[in-house]
Amino acid sequence: QVQLVESGGGLVQPGGSLRLSCAASGNIFRIYTMGWYRQAPGSQRELVATITTGDTTNYADSVNGRFTISRDNAKNMMYLQMNSLKPEDTAVYYCNAHIASMGRLPGYYWGQGTQVTVSS
Repeated sequence: QVQLVESGGGLVQPGGSLRLSCAASGNIFRIYTMGWYRQAPGSQRELVATITTGDTTNYADSVNGRFTISRDNAKNMMYLQMNSLKPEDTAVYYCNAHIASMGRLPGYYWGQGTQVTVSS
């Protein structure tokens, strides 16, 4: 079994910052690309940012320059530093990872999500 657990969400004022974390655990042989996605009420889930094993990053235009994705391969952790937050960043943020496990084909896994609310 593989688990992804997000943390760090909360309520923040516009212009503020938050740092999300994603911890991967369980039967993990190797973690490939990891990413953050978000889903606002009434909207589809959308890509926020991804990071490869070689630390190549990709960002949605809406967050480029404000958010920074990073990972710590030794700890099976991924982070999202969110600065200059706007009300439109309000959403549930999900961690996603492509993971190879012992005895199983590689698969994509999701966390349960963490709520981020940007409001004054």
